[in-house]
Amino acid sequence: MLKVKENLFSGRISSIDAFRGITIFVMIFVNELASIANVPQWLKHMPAEADAMTFVDVVFPAFLFIVGMSIPFAFNARLKRKDSKVEIWKHTLKRSFALIIIGVFMVNAEYGFDESKMLIPIAVWAFFAYTLPIPVWNKYEKSFPKYLKYILQYGGVLGFIALYFLYVQDSGAIGITPKWWGILGLIGWAYLITVIFYWLCNGNFKALVIFFLICVAANCINLSPELAINQFAAFKFVAGHLTHVTLVVAGIIISLLFFDGKEKSKINWLVIGFGALFLLLGFVLRPYFEISKIRGTPSWTLYSAAICTALFYLLYILMEVNKKVKWSAFFMPAAANPMLIYILPGIIIYFNKSIGLHLLPDYFNSGVPGIIWSLIFSIIMLYVMRLFNKFHIRLHL
Repeated sequence: MLKVKENLFSGRISSIDAFRGITIFVMIFVNELASIANVPQWLKHMPAEADAMTFVDVVFPAFLFIVGMSIPFAFNARLKRKDSKVEIWKHTLKRSFALIIIGVFMVNAEYGFDESKMLIPIAVWAFFAYTLPIPVWNKYEKSFPKYLKYILQYGGVLGFIALYFLYVQDSGAIGITPKWWGILGLIGWAYLITVIFYWLCNGNFKALVIFFLICVAANCINLSPELAINQFAAFKFVAGHLTHVTLVVAGIIISLLFFDGKEKSKINWLVIGFGALFLLLGFVLRPYFEISKIRGTPSWTLYSAAICTALFYLLYILMEVNKKVKWSAFFMPAAANPMLIYILPGIIIYFNKSIGLHLLPDYFNSGVPGIIWSLIFSIIMLYVMRLFNKFHIRLHL
């Protein structure tokens, strides 16, 4: 049974919050930028066939890495307040299921539908798909009327069920399908698999390192079609998700190296060593699998883990060692409410499409004006999130 890590740091860690907030801010920026034409390649995902990556290809890995960094603290907190095994697993499954469901609905809003056979326009359907997570998974204050809370939550669930049956696939079939899991769904599966192993190994550091290497090996095997094991759908499913688990487990490893055990010396050589190991493994595997975010290659995950380790180390020195934290206040609204700020742009986009509203002049849909607009939009989202946080509208998965 999983036990409390007695030596794990128990205070609020500003550097992890800042890393989360910055990552979400950049994610909003690059998502908005994706619809802008005529921007440099380094501001986009690299094509699937390319053996290369840009900073955009590190944003999703950074979020997975942060999910991993937070896992030991989340478990410690629940164990310290005497949550039962059932309560912990209920929370884990609810969080994973919510991420997967939201991710699948978002994917179906993008393609694979026959709007001519649907009772409502796809833009309206998508607007509700993005909006309904708020009443269902909002973190309601204790003072909020219980009857109203249940009306909103169960009403939202019924809304999701209605959306399922209102959806008509391009094949004519009724109901959504997991064409792929979406970003949130991939995070959900990676979180679930990692938590299961973390529980089984009792948070043992050596076991986590071995599991990390197993994930890398599974990723390599999964991308080697000539191997007989790839004929088994179950292996392909698990190995595919272990690609992203690699980054979550890397986050746990680095988190434990920083915050578990006795106070470290000024230079954390173990963190530097693991960062170098991630980089070296990525370099060794690159000739065989190349670097590709779209294909989910091991070199992409390993280089991303190395980059995330280096970035977090810089934040750690700046914020935990030198106590320079005031600058991070700008990003904290996103850190405090990452799920809501992630889905909010989709709500805005599909609301505008639903009513035929086009506020942004075409001038801002291309080139430098589009890049500037994407940056402004991301900043606006941070300030909007301040308002949501103030009024206690916060998704709690």
